[in-house]
Amino acid sequence: MIAVDVLLDTNLEANAKTATDLESSGVDGLFTYEGKGDVFFPLVRAATDTKGMLYTNIAVSIPRSPMHLAYQAWDLQRLTGGRFALGIGSQIRAHIVNRFGSTWESPLGQMRETIEATKAIFSSWQNKTPLAFEGRWTRHTLSSPMLNPEPLQHGPPPIWLAALGPKMTQLAGAYADGLLVHPFMSKKHLDKHTIPNMLSGLNNQGRDPKDFVLTVGVIVGVHDGTEEDKNRAESAVRGMLGFYGSTPAYRPVLETHGWDELQPQLRRMTKEGRWGELGNLFNQEHLHTLAVIGTPYEVGLELVKRFGGTSDRIALSTPQGINSEWLSDLIRGVKS
Repeated sequence: MIAVDVLLDTNLEANAKTATDLESSGVDGLFTYEGKGDVFFPLVRAATDTKGMLYTNIAVSIPRSPMHLAYQAWDLQRLTGGRFALGIGSQIRAHIVNRFGSTWESPLGQMRETIEATKAIFSSWQNKTPLAFEGRWTRHTLSSPMLNPEPLQHGPPPIWLAALGPKMTQLAGAYADGLLVHPFMSKKHLDKHTIPNMLSGLNNQGRDPKDFVLTVGVIVGVHDGTEEDKNRAESAVRGMLGFYGSTPAYRPVLETHGWDELQPQLRRMTKEGRWGELGNLFNQEHLHTLAVIGTPYEVGLELVKRFGGTSDRIALSTPQGINSEWLSDLIRGVKS
């Protein structure tokens, strides 16, 4: 049975209650993203009051030291009793350089090294062995009993890598413990490009796909069945599609369907400051290919139809929000 996860917001004042309310709706896990607040803090508050999977989706790792990532992930894995996954991603050059003030040199190499270094730190702590990792961008050779946490009963947390392009997706299969697929996605692109590249990475390292977790992000628009509410949901979805579609990194998804001419148009509109008009470029075919729209129960059924046979988890992206009653209905559709 495919698991369904939802976003946990960064409002720390109400975070713990929000987490329990979401879990009571029947979801299997909660995730955070690198947005308006810290990506780890909300999970700390949710950890003691929930029972499902918790993960970052994603923590931008290039500006962070693997040692920082390791400490935070270790603490959350211990606090949750083995229910945490460290989801990491590269982001794009503009964010790394101009937002985080860090260095963008070779995202593929930097992400591989981050995974290798973090796992080396995990292994050193878990097995109480000397730390000896030396890479191109990071070096970890100093370990002291006073600074090393105790081994974990449930073992180190898994590392899930976010990827879209073929090389990064292959890297996830080869070195990470799971793949996080961005919600700007279609079933066709997943089957034609993402999964084959993931399997290529796994096969190249002789790894068993059964030990690998595939989490697919999906944009959903839910409504009450009336035309007015349907239009509201579609408008919210159009806005999100426009925002993501304007970024060159997501053009391959559009190219899969022969819609690549949309991306430069969207990009030009953002440079002209026409953000509110981006969604106007998406017709009904675009909407229902790149997102799942319907009543909550219909959305649940469609999610299983599209992704139930290939994915382990679904990470919902709900641009217009979703109340607990509708979320329960959606989960009922998935589990039926």
